[in-house]
Amino acid sequence: MESAVERAGEAAGAAHLPAEASAQAGETGIHVALAAERLGHFLGIPITNTLVTSLAAMGILVILSFVMRGRLKLIPGKFQTLLEYAFEFVYDYVAETLESTEMARKFFPLLMTIFLFVFTANILEFIPGVGSLTFDHHPLFRGANTDLTTPLVLALVSFFVIEITGILTIGIWKYGSKFLQNPLTNPVGFAVGLIELIGELVRVVSLSFRLFGNIFAGAVVISVATYFAPYGVPVLLMLFEIFIGFLQAAVFALLTLFFIKLAIEEPHREEAH
Repeated sequence: MESAVERAGEAAGAAHLPAEASAQAGETGIHVALAAERLGHFLGIPITNTLVTSLAAMGILVILSFVMRGRLKLIPGKFQTLLEYAFEFVYDYVAETLESTEMARKFFPLLMTIFLFVFTANILEFIPGVGSLTFDHHPLFRGANTDLTTPLVLALVSFFVIEITGILTIGIWKYGSKFLQNPLTNPVGFAVGLIELIGELVRVVSLSFRLFGNIFAGAVVISVATYFAPYGVPVLLMLFEIFIGFLQAAVFALLTLFFIKLAIEEPHREEAH
């Protein structure tokens, strides 16, 4: 059995993708693997290649942060100026959305961390040569977000940050009143509150499956293209997927920002007649 991803690694230096081509008994087809490959165990915890990719992405970001910090200058050069403009633009947008510079100072690091981690994890598998690295006959790296575990953990982090922020900002009673109303005195508000509560819980599913679905689908498309046209076409698709990875990282961070904004808003009260 020869994986299509290994072909891509040889032709274009691509990383392992979660779909592989197989030929058994004269039958040729493409097998899509949803689960990440297990490379081993550590203290009873399974180590998968998506976990390795996540750890590598975090390591890269930590190293880059120390390198960039050591190279900061009082009189910035062109590259530092460009970075400062980019970060200032994002910070101002966060402050404008939350209508508070204090809130922006609190949540800007979280939002940028989410964006940078998701983006780095998305593009890491496209670095030339990464796909050729194996461990125990399994690819060492696989796109972290092609495994539902990573997007789900990110969605849970976002969810708890949103809920706790809402409670701490406007108080537990006001925040709870957004979802719980007296069904006897306000049946319409009670029904609307239940819908809002369900929507609040569904955010975990929507955030995680949006990221997982887009990245996984792109990986499968590249694998299929690699199987049928191993030269040229996969490279173009990989470049497109890098853009999609950037877009999905921005969408995840922006949705977290918008949900925080909704959480800290005061509940709307009906006008007395």
